[in-house]
Amino acid sequence: MIRSLATLTDLVAAVRQAVDVRTGWTDTAQLVADQLRAHLPGPEILTSDQRLGRPDRVAGHLLHAEPDGAFSVLGLVWRPGQTTRIHDHITWCVVGVLSGTEHEELFDEALNPIGARDNPPGEVGGFAPPGDIHRIRNVGDEIAISLHIYGTDISRVGSSARRFYN
Repeated sequence: MIRSLATLTDLVAAVRQAVDVRTGWTDTAQLVADQLRAHLPGPEILTSDQRLGRPDRVAGHLLHAEPDGAFSVLGLVWRPGQTTRIHDHITWCVVGVLSGTEHEELFDEALNPIGARDNPPGEVGGFAPPGDIHRIRNVGDEIAISLHIYGTDISRVGSSARRFYN
């Protein structure tokens, strides 16, 4: 656990520096993604109980919320078959896969599929609205764990999703 706490502390400090550059959302997402690549922890950033996930939905665990609301860090646990609805975001987002594989589908504004990719452990990506409509699924047979960094305090706003689509 001490290793995870040190890793989280280092990651938060690095993200804080990237956010403090005060650039646009797309550039901030790329700066934060660079820092997450450099400080990507292992799945042990979550406790063993947290890594079990939930049978009824994707489990989200708030690991850090910046006091000024500038960003938050969440660990998400995806059991096999779990998926999000198609959605977009209220702010920039950076995702790093810690274990398992996440399948991501990308859509345009008319909800036409424009791409898909499998994100294995170690994969890090960032994006910002507009152009951030997607759905994530765990299509594998094992639990997938990812770290999500959002450009807001999720504990204050409740969700990073701006809209859900049918």
